[in-house]
Amino acid sequence: MVLLTLIARASDGLLLSGSVQEAEEAGRSDMNEYQNKAKQLFRKLGANAASPSTVDDGAILFHYIVSDNVCYMALCEKSFSRRMAFNYLEELRQEFSNMHSTQVAGAHRPYAFIEFATVLQKLKKPYVDSRAQRSGVSKLNDELVDVQRIMVQNIDDVLQRGEHMSSLASKAQDLSSQSRIFHKEAKYLNLRSKYAKWAALALILVVVLLFLRFWVF
Repeated sequence: MVLLTLIARASDGLLLSGSVQEAEEAGRSDMNEYQNKAKQLFRKLGANAASPSTVDDGAILFHYIVSDNVCYMALCEKSFSRRMAFNYLEELRQEFSNMHSTQVAGAHRPYAFIEFATVLQKLKKPYVDSRAQRSGVSKLNDELVDVQRIMVQNIDDVLQRGEHMSSLASKAQDLSSQSRIFHKEAKYLNLRSKYAKWAALALILVVVLLFLRFWVF
C-alpha cells in the first residue's frame, strides 16, 4: 500500500504538500525515519533527476516522478504494484499541476500548499483499498505508465552520489573563482608589461632627442 506521499520543489527540495495519514492508518511507527530519508532524497535528486524512477530501501520503495520543477514521491511497501504506484503519482501530478503549477516558484515556506492534502487523500483512496486494487483501478490506468522503463536505484547509491555531486559542484565553483582571479591577475600583468614597453620606448625617444639637441645642433 501507499504509506507516505510527499510533494516537493525539485530545485531545492522545499516540501510543498503531502500526507502521512496512510502510514498512521497502517499502524507503522517508523515513518519519521522514512520521512527524513525522503527529505534527503528530495535535496539530492534535483530538477534534472531521472524520471520516473524508484529508489530501493529494502522492504520499502520510494517511487517518484519529476515534472515542471516538482517532484512527486510515494513511499510504498515492496509488495505494492509499481504500475499502480506510478499511476497514482501521475494522477497526483495532473491534479497538482492544474491547481498550483504557476505558484510553485513563489513558495517560500514548507507545506505552502498543505490544503492540497485533501485532494491527495481522495486520489490515493482507490490505491489503498485492496478490493479496488483487485478490480478496475489498474485496468483503467494500465496505459499511463510503462513500468519497464522505470529506473530502480539503491538509496545509499543515490545519497552518496548526491554528496559526490555536491562536492564536485563546490570544487567547480572554487575553480571558477580561481579562474576569474587568475584572469584578472593575467590582465593586470599584461597591462603592466605594455606600460613598461611604452615607458622604455619613451625613455629611448627622450635620450635620442637630447642627443640630437646637444650634439647635432
